[in-house]
Amino acid sequence: MSRRKSISDDTLLDRLLVGMQQTGPADLSFALAARFAGLSAPTLVQRFGNREAMVEAVLLRAWDLLDARTAEADAACGPGAQGAVDLLLQLTLGGEAEHASGDGLLLLREDIRNPVLRARGAAWGEALAQAIARRLPGTEEAARLGWEAISLWQGAIIWWSFRRNAPLAEVVAGTLDGWCKRNGDLPR
Repeated sequence: MSRRKSISDDTLLDRLLVGMQQTGPADLSFALAARFAGLSAPTLVQRFGNREAMVEAVLLRAWDLLDARTAEADAACGPGAQGAVDLLLQLTLGGEAEHASGDGLLLLREDIRNPVLRARGAAWGEALAQAIARRLPGTEEAARLGWEAISLWQGAIIWWSFRRNAPLAEVVAGTLDGWCKRNGDLPR
């Protein structure tokens, strides 16, 4: 008979995600994860089998959380270019920007190296590009413009992290507003 879990899988993964954001994936050992989780290292070994499986599970949880945030933003934002910009602004990590632009790149590196995580990232990008494209008024280029908008959005966040010349949301909004104006069919 198996033991009853004292901490649910989601709660455990959320705790480990916080820990991984502090340490980076490469430094998340079972011993360190045990401290973040409030469980023993052997218990974590029983749950995950090996460190690589634990890291993958934590990063898959991060993708689940991002998928949920994206779906919420998609449902909450209106049509047109304004809705597209609003959706991306809702996904812009206000107070978490410092982490996302620095340590978050360490997590992204793991997502790119692992084929399972890379597929999740690609699926999220496709869903987000489609959510943007659905909002663009009757343009035949909507799919391309959706990818262009999310690429510009991510680029604005990365370059903001180097420059820090204004609040992040202001920089992202300005970048996307300029993009809408340059694509004359996309009034905001």
